[in-house]
Amino acid sequence: MRKVLVVVDMQNDFIDGSLGTAQAQRIVENVVKKIQAYQGELVIATRDTHGENYLETSEGKHLPVPHCIRGTKGWEIRDEVAKALVQVKGEIIDKPTFGSELLAEKLAQTAEEEELEIELVGLCTDICVVSNGLLLKAKLPEAVIKVDASCCAGVTPESHKAALLTMKMCQVEIQGD
Repeated sequence: MRKVLVVVDMQNDFIDGSLGTAQAQRIVENVVKKIQAYQGELVIATRDTHGENYLETSEGKHLPVPHCIRGTKGWEIRDEVAKALVQVKGEIIDKPTFGSELLAEKLAQTAEEEELEIELVGLCTDICVVSNGLLLKAKLPEAVIKVDASCCAGVTPESHKAALLTMKMCQVEIQGD
């Protein structure tokens, strides 16, 4: 079984930037250690990516806080996370919305050759982690999909817990809770 780590949106804007939280700041070290534990395995990071017209998009109208604008410091993956990704030869996939269809397609192609065990970590549990977890479970229903709660943070502690429960109900294994 091939192990895959998906590191969701560990970007400056979600850690200590325009949408940052204390909870997000606290998981950075855990995420770095998790990435390092996947040396020799497939590691893919997603990067929330918006354009200058963000506020004109559907998401921007519902969340009117410019964030992760391509090319800005907030869009960049946190330095220590980025360094860990380089060490394990991780790949980065830019995504324009909560869930990444490109990520799901890439992992579906990999699953054609071998069974997968996919672990997700990152930000925000209640938006992009849950979106990608459920998208992957729908695309790869026989794959083992896990989330390490100690390497995730939500917009609030309550919404973090609610997202973990939602994923658990959809047969995503929750660890580190």
